[in-house]
Amino acid sequence: MTKATYWADSYVDKLCSAQEALQNIRPGQRVFIGSSCGEPQHLVNELSGISGRFTDLEIVRLLSIESGPLTLIANRSHSQQFNIRSFYLGSGSPNIIRKNQRFITPANLSQIPHLFKSGLMPLNAALIQASPPDDFGWMSLGVSVDINLAACETADIVICQVNPNMPRVLGRSFIHVNDVDHIVEHEEELLTIKPLPELETANVIAKHISRLIEDGSTLQTSLGVTNEATMVCLADKNDIGIHSQYLSDSIMRLFSLGVVTNKKKGFNDGKLVAGSAVGSNLLYEFLDDNPSIEFHPSDYINNPGIIGRHNRMVSLNTAIAIDLTGQVAADALPFNNYTGINGLVDFTRGAAMSENGKSILMMTSTSDHGRQSRIIPSLDNTAVVVPRGDVQFVATEYGVVNLFGKTLQERAMALVSIAHPDFRDELFAKAKEMDLIDSERKFKQAIKGVYPLKYEQTVEINGIPITFRPAKPVDERSIQEHYYTMNRGDIVSRFFHEKKSFVHDQIETTYEIDYVNDLTIVATIGELGFEKIIAVGEYFRNTIINMAEVAYSVSREYQGMGIAKILQDKLALAAEENGIKGLIAYTSPQNKGMIRLFNKLPYRVKSEKDDDMIILNCLFAEPLDKDTLSDLPHTSMG
Repeated sequence: MTKATYWADSYVDKLCSAQEALQNIRPGQRVFIGSSCGEPQHLVNELSGISGRFTDLEIVRLLSIESGPLTLIANRSHSQQFNIRSFYLGSGSPNIIRKNQRFITPANLSQIPHLFKSGLMPLNAALIQASPPDDFGWMSLGVSVDINLAACETADIVICQVNPNMPRVLGRSFIHVNDVDHIVEHEEELLTIKPLPELETANVIAKHISRLIEDGSTLQTSLGVTNEATMVCLADKNDIGIHSQYLSDSIMRLFSLGVVTNKKKGFNDGKLVAGSAVGSNLLYEFLDDNPSIEFHPSDYINNPGIIGRHNRMVSLNTAIAIDLTGQVAADALPFNNYTGINGLVDFTRGAAMSENGKSILMMTSTSDHGRQSRIIPSLDNTAVVVPRGDVQFVATEYGVVNLFGKTLQERAMALVSIAHPDFRDELFAKAKEMDLIDSERKFKQAIKGVYPLKYEQTVEINGIPITFRPAKPVDERSIQEHYYTMNRGDIVSRFFHEKKSFVHDQIETTYEIDYVNDLTIVATIGELGFEKIIAVGEYFRNTIINMAEVAYSVSREYQGMGIAKILQDKLALAAEENGIKGLIAYTSPQNKGMIRLFNKLPYRVKSEKDDDMIILNCLFAEPLDKDTLSDLPHTSMG
């Protein structure tokens, strides 16, 4: 029987230099190296220094930060000394990514620990970094638990660099002194990443996305400028939870603001849960012995079943391209440090399993300085990472659409509507060629229209959250349904005659709009992509007199709630900002509601009769004084 050894004595016995520890590695072996900012730089530098005595050493890694020493080995991987097996290439220039793509091993991050544990990919050695041991001999893997823990548990030899700068992170992040073979004490700064540059397109995308994230949501984010911007836009949210592949400085800032409380996650309540951290030294200090934070391995963090147990789980990830059917490519990009396959599909599917969950893919509309569209006809020469059936929300700086449950025609129309205006004509024509869109379909004013996000607003009326926003080409079916459910009297008031059909050609000017000369504001309830339109307000610019002709309709069950007045106020604001002189409305003398509504405008309203019609108009240059406004009646048609 082997006599038990006190861990402190074992620690002393295992102490050695890096050179001594690395002598245990033989040519032809497979060596795992701790990933991202947890990379043991001292061990890697020493391994690189003695590379001349190796042949066919296979280096297994998840991710190497570009500033890290493992990049030295990767750049020499064409030699006979090292072969590189990466589960992710990291971010960098497209040329560097293409040059090293042959080393990629595509796999979902949730499955990589199984590769090690099952023996399908046996590891001869693992080079990892940990904190000094606590009073019981436990060392924390600190900022990088993800697949490191499984590597430690399965490798034949574990060489541990003990670094006092490594934070002690709670959760399933610990390895025991008795379970490692060699200990190398070496203090050095942990790898960090520089603050990401601010991009205006990322800020606009973030504003679109923030409207989809409700109080009490649980978030997963990937690194990148768009995600950083999104975190900034969440500063006014409440009780946000975190269950993510990794933590960043932006999440730490939301925690310090009280936005992240983890109180309503529904699973692991009160705990900020992740697999690793990539950021600044301040972030690493924040992690140290923080009881509100737990790190777990990736077969837990990225398990779709675990992800789906959270309330309102929202996954936020970056894509590089999407085709008109919804297939997504998500290879690495500069300033988007974690994309590729690894955790993207895990979280996309996990969020779909969550009650009220959302998966959101974000991308700028163009690449190559605006010369190429990221929305393309088909991904012929680009690997598909997310199948079309898993894609839900897609956002660019020109809007956000929901592809879930949509036909291929609806998907193509939706994606064309959020493409860069310079590429919409081409994409629309290509979609017709591919039979994704009806050959008779037109895409007129909206082909160049830029969605005015500033007119979006959610208002709670009688306990119902109602979103007021500009109409989009994808609203065609919802607008048709709104008109078909209106009663006879409301139809006559809106269209001046009875109508029993609202086919595409008859109502296309309601949603085929340029947002300047013609604008429609809709009031909606329900989730984006599956909304019910309960009211429609629109203006059309008469260029001869430079006046905006307005018309409104409100579903019967939502009348009397002030909805029409909100629509009118928004149309008036937009018209004035777009250089229009004023508003004009044509109605019948019997339509008392419309007359009262128009008279609530804060301008001098003029009225004249024309046969059996009443013409109402006002000029923005003729506002009413405050005393006159206070005497106006407070009733309205809506």
